[in-house]
Amino acid sequence: MSDCCDNKCFDGVSEGYKRALIAVIFINAIMFVVEMYAGLVSGSQSLKADALDFAGDTATYALSLAVIGASVVTRARASLFKGATLALIAISVLIMTVFRVFSGAPPQADTMGLIGFAALLANLTSVAILIKWRDGDSNVRSVWLCSRNDAIGNVAVILAAFAVAYTNTAWPDLIVAVILASLFLKSATSISLQALQELNTDRQSRDLSKRKVQ
Repeated sequence: MSDCCDNKCFDGVSEGYKRALIAVIFINAIMFVVEMYAGLVSGSQSLKADALDFAGDTATYALSLAVIGASVVTRARASLFKGATLALIAISVLIMTVFRVFSGAPPQADTMGLIGFAALLANLTSVAILIKWRDGDSNVRSVWLCSRNDAIGNVAVILAAFAVAYTNTAWPDLIVAVILASLFLKSATSISLQALQELNTDRQSRDLSKRKVQ
């Protein structure tokens, strides 16, 4: 976690950063549609999990864009909302994966691999666009974490596709879905903790200012 208590963190107030966010929002929105359709057609739980993540990223990146220039409290609360959204996605993925365990049929490995590779390219593009702004307040950092984690998740989906093709079972797909859900939960915790730290620091600063006035 980057330390923003003693040093001022980048808060997103930059035209370059705003343009980067808009580009990444479009990339994620397009990939959500593509990957969810592929997940439904192929029966891949990990593709659907990754598609939900694209949807969540689209919404949270739009929120990040909306609160740029807002107060520390507003930005931190937006980050808490993002953390809650990630946690909700993780829980949804876990529930869907449990149901999928009982269906038995393996997903289409070729579709998994192809779409997983396309998603990886999309996320690597997003990472390249955002890497300049990977450190900052919880609002900025949450955007970077989401894109970085998505790229890691795409590699896992591609590996799962090879494993599904080799074993002819759904288990590799289901295992990757659980791993992705765990990654979402980890990011949700990290983002939320930094946001709470920022809220606490802001509250202490305001309390100190009030005491000085008195």
